[in-house]
This record gives sequence, structure tokens and C-alpha cells, in this order.
Amino acid sequence: MVADHGASASTPMAKGVEGYLDHLAIERGLAANTLSSYRRDLARYVQFSHQRGVLTPADVAPSHITRFAGWLREGDNDHVPLASASAARTVVAVRGFHRFAVTEGWAESDPAASIKPPVPPRRLPKALSVADVEAILAAAGEGRTARELRDKALLEFLYGTGARISEAVGLDVDELDLTAGSVRLSGKGGKQRIVPLGRYAKEALDAYLVRGRADLFGTGSGTAAVFVNSRGTRLSRQSAWVVLRAAAARAGLTVDVSPHTLRHSYATHLLDGGADVRVVQELLGHASVTTTQIYTLVTVERLREVYAAAHPRALG
Repeated sequence: MVADHGASASTPMAKGVEGYLDHLAIERGLAANTLSSYRRDLARYVQFSHQRGVLTPADVAPSHITRFAGWLREGDNDHVPLASASAARTVVAVRGFHRFAVTEGWAESDPAASIKPPVPPRRLPKALSVADVEAILAAAGEGRTARELRDKALLEFLYGTGARISEAVGLDVDELDLTAGSVRLSGKGGKQRIVPLGRYAKEALDAYLVRGRADLFGTGSGTAAVFVNSRGTRLSRQSAWVVLRAAAARAGLTVDVSPHTLRHSYATHLLDGGADVRVVQELLGHASVTTTQIYTLVTVERLREVYAAAHPRALG
């Protein structure tokens, strides 16, 4: 927050920021959480500027914003460095403020126009080992109840197809072809793709559809959904998360596991097994192979670990 709440709060810079925030809230309709983040980000900028004698938007030079971006990442005695993603968001907020300042006539030119936000490092997807995935699948239950049959089928389906959780809970019975061992998935933007079902996923789905799904309808009127809850309605994303997390807990996993973790694991294990990256792209439903190529970084990192552990001259 701004250090000096007296005089500094009445400077053209501080007033301009408040005007910009009002604009975002009223005219742009920004969500409350986003607006709160922008308020914190721009308070840092106002404080940084005031401490350096920059009190109006018209006083700002591009070098000032460049120094601010560096300060965000490096910090000082009064400021803890920000993570790259938070620093990037703050620079975006500053760029928006200066564009607004020009439109309002507070400055003749935009000093932030040529300033690019720092690019956060690419995070490698989290992937489980094959043994951990198998432990989760085994912990789904032995199929003694309709719910265990559903949970087993759901988890086998997620890992066996690499489907997004939205694709799984949105799946209808007529999109499954157990005879051919395939499923039609509807991805982002309504784009459809045909994905093969592995033997384990196919067997789990068959057992669930034959012996479990009807029992879950209860007094409900039924639905076309493959995965249903005890009220006979489509299983929600939140309920699917609960199923996975409960199985992971029973399996003794201490890492955070989400449905997307199974999707990451699906892709990584395919590439580890020698699958071509463009085939994996089609299976995942990625519009660009660039998105899929991040999984190759995971396998390269794994190769490094194996090399370091196994090669006699890898270390030292």
C-alpha cells in the first residue's frame, strides 16, 4: 500500500489510479478479485513513484517503468520480491493505467507502450509415476457397490483417454462405442475428436454401465450422462474432484492430485513410451503442437534424472 496516506494520497498520480480503478469497476465490470489485485499492484506503483519524486502521470518516463519492473523482481529493504507471475500482472496493470491516463488527457504520451511484462517461466506439468496412477486406480474400490463401479470407471476413463474433467462429466452414453473401444470427446470450442479406450477403461466402463449406473438413478428420471450421482443427474466437476482426491488419499499419496494431473500423466506416459508428439496433440485435443511440446520437457527432465543416477561419469 502507499506509505504516505497524507499528502501522497492527493497527488495526481494517486488520484489518477483511483479514477482508473473506478473505470475498471464501473465501465469495464472487472470482477472483485481482479479489481482487488489491480488495487494492490497499482498501490505498489504509486508508492514506488512517490518515493522517487514522480507525482503525476505526465512525469513518467519509460525508464521509470523499467526500473519499477526490475524493483518488483529484485526487491529492496522495504519490499519483498514478487514471483514472476505477480510481477507480470503488476506491469500489465501499470500499462493499463498509463493508456487510460492518455485517453483522459493526463499525459500526452504513453510511457509504458514499449514496456513488455516479464514472461513467467514455463511450469512443467505435474505428472505422477505409473505406479502412483495404478495405486489411485486400485484405491477406487473393488466394484462392490454402484458408486465404486462409477468411481473406478471415471478414474480409468480420465487416465485412459487423457480427457479434461469437463469432457468426462459432459460425456453422454451415445458418445461411447465400447465395441470399437473408442469415445467421441467434445473439447474446447466444441471441437470433437475420437480417442481410443484402453482395455482397463473399457472394462471398467462396461461393468459400470451394466451393473452400476442404473442403481444410481434412484428416484430420478435418468439422464443421457455417462457419469451420474445418486440423484440420477449428471456428476459435477466438483464431485469428480472429490472422487479422485479420496482415491489418492486412500492410496497414500501426499502430493496434490487433480483431474488435470491424470491428463498430464497420460500425456507424459505416452511420450515416455515413444508416442509421437503430434499424435499426443491429437489425443489431447490441443489446437497447437506448441502446447503439447511442454510435455516433452517433462520427459527430458526425467531422462536427465535417470542419466544422473545411472551413468558412472554423470556426476563429479
